[in-house]
Amino acid sequence: MSPDRPQFISSAANPLLKDLRRLAQDSTAYRKQGRIWLEGDHLCGAALARGIQPAIAVFSESAWHAQPARWSGLQARIVLLADALFASLSALDSPGHMGFVIELPAAPAVAPHAASVILDRVQDAGNVGSVLRSAAAFGFTQVLALKGTAALWSPKVLRAGMGAHFALSLVEGVELPDLERLAVPLVATSSHHGDFLHEARLPRPCAWMLGHEGQGVSPELAARAALSVRIMQPGGEESLNVAAAAAICLHASACASVG
Repeated sequence: MSPDRPQFISSAANPLLKDLRRLAQDSTAYRKQGRIWLEGDHLCGAALARGIQPAIAVFSESAWHAQPARWSGLQARIVLLADALFASLSALDSPGHMGFVIELPAAPAVAPHAASVILDRVQDAGNVGSVLRSAAAFGFTQVLALKGTAALWSPKVLRAGMGAHFALSLVEGVELPDLERLAVPLVATSSHHGDFLHEARLPRPCAWMLGHEGQGVSPELAARAALSVRIMQPGGEESLNVAAAAAICLHASACASVG
C-alpha cells in the first residue's frame, strides 16, 4: 500500500496485528519472523538516523493525526491502529503510540581486529541493553553474545539499548571455538582476582569479557584471557552490577586508547 494511503486496522483478529503483538511481546519472535519491532519515536528516530528504513511504520490513530508531518517522508507501508489495539500490542506500561518493523540484519561474521565486548550468559535484558549503550559510547564496535545471553534484538534489550544496536555489529549464538577468530587480546572481568583496573596496562584494541550476573565469566572463558582485572571497591560491596562494571571498564579502555 502506498505511504500516502495508510491502511487502517480496527479488528483484533487481523493477522498483521497478531504478528506485531508477537514481535512486541515475545523476546525471540524476531528470529522466527526475521523482523524486529521498534516502539517509540526515540528508537525509530535512532534507526532512521543510521539510514535504516522500516518495512512497516505503525501508528496509533490519534498519534498519526496529531503529528503526521514528522514521518511524512517514510518510504514504508503505513499502518494505523485504533488506539486500543495499539495499546494491546505494546509491552510498555505507557504505550509509545508508534513503532517500526525493520528487517533483522544478516548475521555478521566475527571481525578479528575489532574492539569487542563478549557477553557470557548475561541474562538480564536491561543489563545487556545497558552494556550495548556503553559499548557504542566508548568506541567498541562489535558485541559477541555467547549462548545463554539474553536475545540481543528482543524488545526489552532494544529499549534498554536506546538506539545503540544500530551502531554495533552484533553476533548472537557464539560458542567458545568462535572466539579463536579474534586477533585482539581478551580481557576478563572478575570480582576478586586479577590486577586492579586503575593499575592495569590495558591492551588496545581488546575484547572485554563480561559474565553471568551471579557466576561471572566461566572458567573455560577466563582461561583464554590475556589479562584479568577487577575494580577497586573501597566501599566494601561484594560486587558491582555487570552493566555498571562494563561502563567503568569500557571507559577506562577508551581512555587508555587515547592516552
